[in-house]
Amino acid sequence: MGISLCLDFGNTRLKVAVFKGRDFQEVVNLADASTDSIRDLMTTYQPEKVILSSVINHDSAIETIMAEQTAFHRLSHASLLPLTTPVGKPETIGADRLALVAAAVDLFPQQHNLVIGLGTCITYNFINHRHEFLGGSISPGMNMRFKAMHEQTALLPYIKAETPFPLIGYDTKTNLLSGVIWGMAKEIDGIIDEYALKYSNFNVLLTGGDMPFFVPHLKNRIFADPNLIFKGLYAISEFNNR
Repeated sequence: MGISLCLDFGNTRLKVAVFKGRDFQEVVNLADASTDSIRDLMTTYQPEKVILSSVINHDSAIETIMAEQTAFHRLSHASLLPLTTPVGKPETIGADRLALVAAAVDLFPQQHNLVIGLGTCITYNFINHRHEFLGGSISPGMNMRFKAMHEQTALLPYIKAETPFPLIGYDTKTNLLSGVIWGMAKEIDGIIDEYALKYSNFNVLLTGGDMPFFVPHLKNRIFADPNLIFKGLYAISEFNNR
């Protein structure tokens, strides 16, 4: 079984997932997206296939390096997908969102799926049982909320998320923790409840770097997988290399 690499260049993290065949092996963090880092990655893993999902402005030379050594694919709205995107401007759909819904199709085919990504922003992504990605919604992520309260006020400090924290905050820090994390948890449950009014039977998939802070506080039943985006990227890579 050959090695495949799935690169996810997000706003805050540069990550690479290693697959052996269909089997997920590990996630590697990249310090940067330089040509030297990519060459080292190619040398270390000797991959047969590579797919890149990027929402940042990276040096195009790294794509040339990967294309010269592997079956390389850059995820975009023009990629072949195991789903359709019947929206007004498919070219505006983020590559990360395409990967998430591709994972849902791969894991739960011919079912309604709501995929929630907890990263820089929260993305809600709905794909129906006909594998049509209908869209969803986007709202500020956890760190963005902490940052906004600090930057848009004179006295509130910038804090980072931690657990445990109380429902009723007893100082500034715990008030901020309770407001942001409980607030987001209730937002997520509320969105799920609204979808339930329209679609009586659907799967809820939760993923993203901030996922561990919210799983204990959600009342709705969810399928939590921190590596969902990588599984979607792998599925798209295979779909484009058939």
